[in-house]
Amino acid sequence: MLEIKICVGSSCHLKGSYNVINEFQHLIEEKALHDKIDIKATFCMKQCQKNGVAVEVNNEIFGVLPEAAEEFFKNVILPKV
Repeated sequence: MLEIKICVGSSCHLKGSYNVINEFQHLIEEKALHDKIDIKATFCMKQCQKNGVAVEVNNEIFGVLPEAAEEFFKNVILPKV
């Protein structure tokens, strides 16, 4: 099971963390990946300086802009599933 952690702390909240979560959930539903991907919300990951919302995939942290969430999902998450 691939675990994805998305920061919902103050800084990431303002950067659109809930939009990223909603997009990921939509894509998981669309591609029927419920049994392969687990999304968890987390508080501050100490990555506030990153451009975008802090997203951890396999212990690697990325900065994801809400408008790029679908592209990130397809290019980074899907290959790991």
